[in-house]
Amino acid sequence: MPLVSVVMPVYNSAATLGAAVRSVLTQTHSDLELLVTDDQSSDGSMDLLREFAEQDERVLPEPAPERGGAGRARNLAIQRARGDYIAFLDSDDMWLPEKTEKQLAFAADGDAPLTFTSYYKMDADYAGESTDWVPNGRVIRARGHVDYRAMLRRDYIGALTAMYDRNVLGTRLMPEMRKRQDYALWLSIMRDGLDARGLAEPLAVYRAHQAGSLSSNKLSLVQYNWALYREHEHLSVPRAAVALTGAVWQSLRNSRV
Repeated sequence: MPLVSVVMPVYNSAATLGAAVRSVLTQTHSDLELLVTDDQSSDGSMDLLREFAEQDERVLPEPAPERGGAGRARNLAIQRARGDYIAFLDSDDMWLPEKTEKQLAFAADGDAPLTFTSYYKMDADYAGESTDWVPNGRVIRARGHVDYRAMLRRDYIGALTAMYDRNVLGTRLMPEMRKRQDYALWLSIMRDGLDARGLAEPLAVYRAHQAGSLSSNKLSLVQYNWALYREHEHLSVPRAAVALTGAVWQSLRNSRV
């Protein structure tokens, strides 16, 4: 059975952290390690993580030496990983119980080193567990196949569903950027000519605001997307403008789910 290294950055997430961690520990594929980097939280998140680690040896928390943001926290966790696969989950989201098992089978069947899945959206005040989740119809659908050109126009990969094969890709870190590090990582993998495969079944749950709330979309990330296209992907101004238009459209559409 392949070992899956689950990467989780944490910053002042005590209110939602327990449900996120338990959603990993209750996976039907149990051969995994949960690598958590606490980014200097002040709300007791690290104490909670230590309690989980005492109860389950698969939980491996470490504090970041200094505040560095989610991207750096993820990289610190990736550098400690021992798994065949690297997967990602933020501390306010959840995986459904069969997520890892089904995604591993999907990756093996399709010979796909980078995979992702559809996912549900839940309201910010959802207080249940992944094992209690009832499908609500609010689904961000995964595209079956995505290549580099398609990803430049739109980020199709929800980070909470992404998983890559270290045996094929090696250890891939997120670029040192303030935001959009996950998007930059997918692009850097796919720039090498590898496509991503999407599993249609929703297997994770993303914590968001109410459907239709403009505050829940990523319009505020326009400047970071622009920097990504120009400085990281070295796109021309016209190509970057086309890509940015697609990113804004996706953000508006997803915010209404």
